[in-house]
Amino acid sequence: MTWTRITINPNQMGGVPCLRGLRIPVATVVGMVAEGMTNEEILRAYPDLTANDIREALAYAAEALRERELPLVPAP
Repeated sequence: MTWTRITINPNQMGGVPCLRGLRIPVATVVGMVAEGMTNEEILRAYPDLTANDIREALAYAAEALRERELPLVPAP
């Protein structure tokens, strides 16, 4: 997949993936969605973002999880 909104700059935010060169990490946006915030709430909190930024952040996070194994607690 081609990422048009995700940027990584080693001199900005410790090199973590951010949105469009802004100092807004992908993880921050994904966390806000996980906490139940709506797109509208996220866009109010970060007016520089767009709905497309949120979508791409979620797609990027999903792809990142496909690429690695995470430690999980076994089901009972």
